Amino acid sequence: MVTTTVGGLTVEHTAEPVGVDVVPRFAWLVTDPEGRPVTPDAYRLLVRDGDTTVWDSGRVDGADTIEVEYAGPPLAPLRRHHWSVRVWAGGREHTAASTFVTGVVDGNWHGARWVAGHDDAAPLLRQEFELPFDPVEAYLVVAAGGYARVRLDGEPVEPFTLSPGFTDYDVRVQYVVTDVTERLRATRLRAGGPRAGRHAVGMELGRGFYGMARRTTWDWHTAPWHGTPRARLLLLARDAAGREHAVVSSGAWRATGGPTRADDLYAGEDFDVRFEQEGFAAAGFAEDGERWRPAREVPGPRGRLVNQRQPPIGVTATFAPESVTELAPGRWVYAFPRVVAGWVRLELPAADGRGPTTVELRHGEVLHPDGTPRAEDDRGYYDGRFQTHRVTADERALSWQPSFSYQGFQYVEVRAPGLAAPPALTAVLAHTLVRRTGAFACSDPLLNRLHELTVRTLLNNLHGLPTDTPAYEKNGWTGDGMLGTEMFLLNFDAHELLAKWSQDIADSRHGAGAPAVIAPFGGWRLDWSPAPTWHAALVLGPWWLHRYTGDRRIVRELWPDMTSYVEFELARSPGGIADTTLGDWVSPDSDPAVGVPPEDHRIAATAFLHAMTLALASMADTLDEPAEASRWRREAARVRRAFRREFVTDAAHPAPCAAPDAHAPVVAGRGDDGFRQSHHVLALALRLLPPATARRAADALAADVRARGGHLATGALATKFLLPVLSEHGHLQTAHAVATRTAFPSWGYWVEQGATALWEHWRLDSRSRDHYFLGTLDDWLFHTLAGLRPTEPGWGRHARPAPALPDGLDWVRASVRTPYGVLRAEAHRSGPPADPDAG
Repeated sequence: MVTTTVGGLTVEHTAEPVGVDVVPRFAWLVTDPEGRPVTPDAYRLLVRDGDTTVWDSGRVDGADTIEVEYAGPPLAPLRRHHWSVRVWAGGREHTAASTFVTGVVDGNWHGARWVAGHDDAAPLLRQEFELPFDPVEAYLVVAAGGYARVRLDGEPVEPFTLSPGFTDYDVRVQYVVTDVTERLRATRLRAGGPRAGRHAVGMELGRGFYGMARRTTWDWHTAPWHGTPRARLLLLARDAAGREHAVVSSGAWRATGGPTRADDLYAGEDFDVRFEQEGFAAAGFAEDGERWRPAREVPGPRGRLVNQRQPPIGVTATFAPESVTELAPGRWVYAFPRVVAGWVRLELPAADGRGPTTVELRHGEVLHPDGTPRAEDDRGYYDGRFQTHRVTADERALSWQPSFSYQGFQYVEVRAPGLAAPPALTAVLAHTLVRRTGAFACSDPLLNRLHELTVRTLLNNLHGLPTDTPAYEKNGWTGDGMLGTEMFLLNFDAHELLAKWSQDIADSRHGAGAPAVIAPFGGWRLDWSPAPTWHAALVLGPWWLHRYTGDRRIVRELWPDMTSYVEFELARSPGGIADTTLGDWVSPDSDPAVGVPPEDHRIAATAFLHAMTLALASMADTLDEPAEASRWRREAARVRRAFRREFVTDAAHPAPCAAPDAHAPVVAGRGDDGFRQSHHVLALALRLLPPATARRAADALAADVRARGGHLATGALATKFLLPVLSEHGHLQTAHAVATRTAFPSWGYWVEQGATALWEHWRLDSRSRDHYFLGTLDDWLFHTLAGLRPTEPGWGRHARPAPALPDGLDWVRASVRTPYGVLRAEAHRSGPPADPDAG
């Protein structure tokens, strides 16, 4: 008899989550000893609050193990609930158990007020309190406009790195819940005596996107919700008898300006150790009456308070510099082994008699010819400095790192005229703490290197949402994140982050029209419309989330926004032909400073409009809405007919091609500069061509690639689909040739140039050296070479890989974690892979 294991219990796609404020969805794995899915016969769910069973599903026959919704009475707020599942499989019963903590599900903040400081410095706020009992449960809840770093009894409370998350604060405001039960109990045990219940809580507030003071081109400084940093705090403790004690933020708290004198996500931070208030968050701290004043009670952001569903940001690695070069007395450049998203930690030893000394830290991804980092804003995006910290120390030893900003860099210049020797710097890597769930390896070292660079770049661009470079923008460009969605889901447990960001995109509509091109959105006055190529993230993102994770709720909740937007797009697309300001961005023949390719943008726009209508039809099937499914399939057919009339050439009358002696294009538009690979790729990938025409288009595409010496000529949109469509239409070898080229333009060219992450453009003068949207080669590695591709929502319990090895590749090995277990793929020409640990 096969041994069956039940495990991998999650609530809301998270193991033992804290702060759940929606109707919980439960999931579990039923697997054999090899981790392969087993089909169960039935389950029974129990949810308990203490000794009370609040929901018993009873025995439910069937094979469901994911997306099982709670169907009991409303759950109590801020309580740890225990749940268990009994599974019948293989003639036996199996049981597993876990927990989750609810959030502020009743909206009761026990009178907590929004509070702020008094000046431009990052404020410190504090309050002492006593607990009348030894708590069995205690939860700290913090919401903020901007960022809040919290300390309890003098020690940091995690997770509060660049936290809470960033949203459209007029729509939603995130809060973070932390279980501090053991922290409070430990303090009481250490203290002892009659004042054993004496505690203190402190906060330091940063601006983030909410309170950005400097001008930016994205108008964050004039956002409708813009304001000084503020926070709302609730600490709720409970004893064994059920008595509760609440500590809440209010005007009774005390506030002062802290040592962070200025903070800006783009500019950097000013820190002055002379304003430090050591121990301010500990009980018994002696306040200076001239500096500490009552906190200001202020209005909170207008948005609805919701739990921060995405994982927190945290530190995952540190790096020592590979070299330190002295440029002049008091000036040094530190070179780290790779591009990093995070910050540097500065260490200064004590020095008797050293007066106030300022150390300036300038960060850049590349070096100027004179050996200094490129730490300037050469496009006028921001007022003032860029990626630069100024740290003022005194004679005391100092260990400092920024509190409310992060940088993208490989090089740091230190300017410190008051120092005779270079200080110690350590690079700190920080990003959203997503679990790595995918693996890929093959016999080609270049492809392995590109995969690892892709993973590295994806992580460098995860800070609560998928960002557009950790150095230059930090924005959630919708098209960029859409192109990366499948990579994120193949490599990481990124569901909650992407689901949150999908809601951000929907929020940017404010109920009408198209979503913004960046989300969250702060009212950027530059009008990018129309841009269906980027707006498509609102539809294709949730669709891919559903395909990869089985999440039906994201489809149901965003359905009104998705359908309303696509109706709007169809209405402004005459005869079914759409247009866009954002075509196949950053093709090799585009200017890196602009990114616009020399081709008819209507082809990409109409192709993505068609993709959205097809995705809506499939999602309507998921929602069991046959009339809606039929409606969207009719719209897809109408767009498809218009596309073919406008852009597809007849075999007997091919379109002229500007390039001499070139094969004729099958898909062409106005103003095209020669044969455009992107037109053919998007028409094929997004299912706009009938079979015979598709064969002609694929053959013409492959011929153009070969005519270019095996090189691509695509931008971000078409690069995602180039290798898959070549492979699908019988040109696997041509796809492999493109993937392994090392001359410009290619991924291998970056590697040859010493890249330690992916670039924003194919060319050497690419602005950013840490951008993922051209890295969609990774999709092909998993989907085609390893044959790992979801063919039904949630992959399905019976998914089977179908690897494909082109000539020149000896073996491939990969795995992905699906909602039903780990799916592995392996293929080799003769014998096992050379590296037994690969993948």
